[in-house]
Amino acid sequence: MGSRAVSAPGAARAMPGPPGARAGAALERWLEIERGQLFLWVPVMLGVGVALWFVLPDTARWRALILAALAVAAAALAVGRGGRGARALAWGAALVALGCALVWCRAERVAAPVLARPAVVQVIGTVERIEPLPARELVRLRIAIDAGLQLPPLVRVNLATRDMPVGLTAGARVRVRARLMPPAPSAVPGAYDFERVAWFDGLGATGRGFAPVAVIAPGRPDSGLRARLTAHVQSRVAGSAGGIAAALVTGDRGAISEEDAEALRRSGLAHLLSVSGLHVTAVVGATMLLVLRLLALSPTLALRWPLPVIAAGAAGVVAIGYTVLTGAEVPTVRSCIAALMVLAAMMLGRQAITLRLVAFGALVVLLLWPEALMGPSFQMSFAAVTAIVALYESERVRGWFERREEGWGKRLARGIASLLLTGLVVEIALSPIALYHFHKSGLYGALANIVAIPLTTFVVMPFEAAGLAFDLVGLGAPFWWVAEQGLRLLLWIAHSAANAPGALAMLPAMPGGAYALMVAGGLWIALWRTRVRLAGIVPAAVGAAWALATPMPDLLVTGDGRHLALRMPGGALALLRDRAGDYVRDTLAENGGVDAELPALAEQRDARCSADLCVVTVERGGRSWRIAATRSGYMVPWREMVALCASVDIVVADRWLPKGCVPRWLKLDRGTLRETGGVAITFGARPHVETVRKPGARHPWLTPPTVMPPRPPRS
Repeated sequence: MGSRAVSAPGAARAMPGPPGARAGAALERWLEIERGQLFLWVPVMLGVGVALWFVLPDTARWRALILAALAVAAAALAVGRGGRGARALAWGAALVALGCALVWCRAERVAAPVLARPAVVQVIGTVERIEPLPARELVRLRIAIDAGLQLPPLVRVNLATRDMPVGLTAGARVRVRARLMPPAPSAVPGAYDFERVAWFDGLGATGRGFAPVAVIAPGRPDSGLRARLTAHVQSRVAGSAGGIAAALVTGDRGAISEEDAEALRRSGLAHLLSVSGLHVTAVVGATMLLVLRLLALSPTLALRWPLPVIAAGAAGVVAIGYTVLTGAEVPTVRSCIAALMVLAAMMLGRQAITLRLVAFGALVVLLLWPEALMGPSFQMSFAAVTAIVALYESERVRGWFERREEGWGKRLARGIASLLLTGLVVEIALSPIALYHFHKSGLYGALANIVAIPLTTFVVMPFEAAGLAFDLVGLGAPFWWVAEQGLRLLLWIAHSAANAPGALAMLPAMPGGAYALMVAGGLWIALWRTRVRLAGIVPAAVGAAWALATPMPDLLVTGDGRHLALRMPGGALALLRDRAGDYVRDTLAENGGVDAELPALAEQRDARCSADLCVVTVERGGRSWRIAATRSGYMVPWREMVALCASVDIVVADRWLPKGCVPRWLKLDRGTLRETGGVAITFGARPHVETVRKPGARHPWLTPPTVMPPRPPRS
C-alpha cells in the first residue's frame, strides 16, 4: 500500500496527456516556484490599465477596455478550476480595469475650465505658491483667482525678479496685469505635453505678469519656510553650486544655470537634482546614526531602551518632514514611503530592502496619482530603484560583492567594481526612458556616477547639514566651504563628461510600441527569478531595434505653424525663422535627433527666401519635394499665393490660407494645424505623417471646458 501511494503520483506525472494539459501543468509548476514574485506585478498591471487609458482615444474604447478586462477576469475564474495561473490572470485583468477606471476618474475629478484664448487681463487672487527662478531672473506665482473674474480658477504667472514686491509670501492677495494663454500642447510629436500636465495640476492658464504688482492683503507670516531656507543656502554657496545645494535641501532648482543643468543632463547626473531615494536614504541614515550615538551616551538608556527602534522612529519623522519640505514630488513621496517601510521592517527584524518594498511604493503612488505613470520622473525613479534592488537580490551578484576577510586593496577594488556594475545597470535601465522622453542620453553616466554619488552622499549632504546646524551658533562657514568645494567638483565632473567626445546619444521621437516593448522586457527580466526571465531579452531587443530603425523626421512643423525645421542633404535641420527662441530651437533639435545649432533655412543652397516666404526643394526617396512656408505676418497677394500652392508639394502657414490654395500633397495652415497639432513628416517611397493630436482623441484636456476672458476696455 505504501509503495503504491508513493509511486502513483509520479506515474501520473509521467503519463502523456494533451498538449494543453501539459502546458497548463508546466505553467502551474512555474508559478508555484515564482509565487513570491507575483505581488510585484500588481502595480505593473495597474500601470498597464493607466497607460492604456492614455493611449486609447475616447470613452467608448475606455469602457470597452474595462468591460473586456472584467470579462477576462470572470472567464479565468470560471474555467481555471482554481489554479494559480487562472487566479493570476483574473487578478491581472481586474487590475488593468481598475487602473483604467482610476485614471479616468482622476481626470474627471480634477477638471477645471481653461482659458479660451490668449488675452491681457487683470489677475486678482490669492498666491498659493512662490517659486523663485534666479537663474532666469524670474519668480513664478501660482494664483487662485477670485470668483467672478471670467478667468480659470488657477493660473501661473511669471514675474521678473525686479518686479517682485518686497515681502510677498504665500497666502497674500495680489493684483497684477498679465498676458495669459491656454496651456500649450506638444509643439511637435514626441515633445513635452504641458497641456496634459497642466490639466492634472489644475492650471487653466499661464503667462507673464507686468509691473506694478499690488499686494491687496498680506500673506501668512510663517508660509515662507522653504523659501527662506533656500535663500539661506544660496547665500552661503553662490552660483549654480548654491542652486544644487538648495535643491538637495528644499528641492528648489531655480538657481541652477541652464548651462550647468544641461551639463548635468548630458552627463547622466541630473538625477542628483531630483530629491529621491539617494537623498532620503542619506537623511534617514544620518538621522539614525546621530540619534543612536546621542542616546548611547547614556548607559541607562543604552541598557533599558530599544535604541534602534527609537532611532528608526526618529528617522521616520525626519523623512516625512524632509518630504514635505522639498515639495512632496513623486520621487520624494515614493522614497519616503520606501524609507518608512524599511524602517518598519528593521523594527520588526525583517529583511529591509526588497522588490516588494519597491512594488508597494509604486502601488501607493499609482493609487493616489495615477497620471504620474506617464511622466519621466516616476518612470526613471522606479526603474533605477528596481534595477538596483533586482541586481543585488541575485545570489550570484551578492556572492561577488558581499563582505569578506581580505586586504584593503581587494576590498577597494571590489567596492569600485560594485559601483561600476550598479552604474552600468542603472544606465541600461534609464537610457530607453531618457531617449523616449528627452531624445538624448549621456553615454558616460556610469563612470560619472562612480564619483558623483559617493561625493554627494558622503561629502556634500553631510557637510551641508552640518553647515545648517552650526549656522544656528554662527560657526557654519567651514562646513559650507567643504560642501561648496564638493559641489564645484561635481559640476566639473558633469562638464567633463558632457563635453567628452561622443558623450551624448541622440534619437528622434521613438514609437510608443518600441518603448512599450523595451519596458515590458525590462520588467520581465527584473521581476522574475527563474531562467524564464531571460525571455525578456527578446521584446527588449526587438523594441531597441525598432527604435533605432525608426527614420529621423525630414520635416517638423510646430502646432502654431510659425516654426518649421527641414532636414537638409547633410543631415542638419534648418530653421525657417531666424528669431526662434531657445525653447523652440531645443525642441525641434531634440525631436529631430540633432545635437547641434540649427542653421537658418534662408542660408541653404536649395532655398529661396524673402522676408515673407521661403521655397525650398529637397531630394528624398528618389524624388524631389518642394516646400513653401510663410515667414512673417504680412499677407502674400491672393493670386501669387494660389499660384505658389499649385507649384509645391507642401505649404505651411501660421494663418488661414485661401480655399484656392491647393498644394500637390499637403496643406498645413491654421485650420489644418488646429485639428492635427504639430506635425512630423518622413519623406521617402511611402511618406509618413505623425501628428500631435490623434484622430478621434477625446481626452479631457483636448476638449476642456473653457472660459472666455474679458475684453480690454476701449480707449
